[in-house]
Amino acid sequence: MNIQFAPTDLPLSRRLQTASVLQWVFSFLGLAPSCIVLFFVLMFTRFWLISVLYACWWFIDWETPSKGGNRVHFLSNLRVWDYMRDYFPVKLVKTADLDPRQNYILGFHPHGVLVAGAFINFCTYATGFRKLFPGLDSFLLMLPLWFRAPFFRDYIMMAGLIPSDKESASYLLRRQGGGNAVVIAVGGAPEALDARPGAFIIQLANKKGFVKLAMEHGAHLVPVFSFGENELFDQVENPRGTWIRLIQDKLQSIMGISLPLFHARGIFQYSYGIMPYRKPINTVVGRPIRVEKNEKPTVDELDALHQLYTEELSQLFEEHKGKYGVPEDQHLSFV
Repeated sequence: MNIQFAPTDLPLSRRLQTASVLQWVFSFLGLAPSCIVLFFVLMFTRFWLISVLYACWWFIDWETPSKGGNRVHFLSNLRVWDYMRDYFPVKLVKTADLDPRQNYILGFHPHGVLVAGAFINFCTYATGFRKLFPGLDSFLLMLPLWFRAPFFRDYIMMAGLIPSDKESASYLLRRQGGGNAVVIAVGGAPEALDARPGAFIIQLANKKGFVKLAMEHGAHLVPVFSFGENELFDQVENPRGTWIRLIQDKLQSIMGISLPLFHARGIFQYSYGIMPYRKPINTVVGRPIRVEKNEKPTVDELDALHQLYTEELSQLFEEHKGKYGVPEDQHLSFV
């Protein structure tokens, strides 16, 4: 395999962009297990009191993730996220106003491998979410598993992440006065297994829980499509029915997380590694779908709203795909 090394005379800004993405990749892939190991290792050193005190704090603070988390605006506004934005680069595109007096569920598609577009757009202020949608606070849902990791749970809560369970989302959606935007990567972990360049496979056909949640709270639905999300990593071929995919699906059903075998570029070379490619991400926020509160929707009512959402997402994709290099004959494939 020929290795293409990065030039040695790259400007400092490019180096800082790479460093910012490297710390983000490590945060998602390695920080949680590192924090768990640190917690237990400290208990067998002279610094054992740190783990004991944290355990007490953890017990007291156990319900915080399901009650809106503990966002620190200073952290979301750090310069490091500007460098991460410019690495790809990432752009947030607004197509309609969102009334800050309402609560919203933003359906994010596609999941991609590491949900890069959702993180940079809705967990940081680098792409101007608060300026584009004044009066709204965004909260990205993440697997509850990660909120069981000591130290790491506090870090992700400070970035506006909350557990992806009904209790956590409902807490925000029933807040009076509106102003809350709950962002859900609807395809979830299974969709990550189909994330590869040129793929437009959207797991939505049987995903109706977020629609029911919107109806129960009268939260408006907003389709969001992130063009370029699937272009960031290559992935080992894993068609449905192959032994690789069967193992991945089985592990996902057991652990709740998917294990895509992905690769892209390295830090100092462009040929192989787990750093994402420098591909543009354009996250387009669609028009809101008005939802009337209905605490006990019938199956027909749920199906009708789900169908409307699917049509709006498809229309959003068709209206904007030409701007971002998607072939005219390419359409979304719903599974």
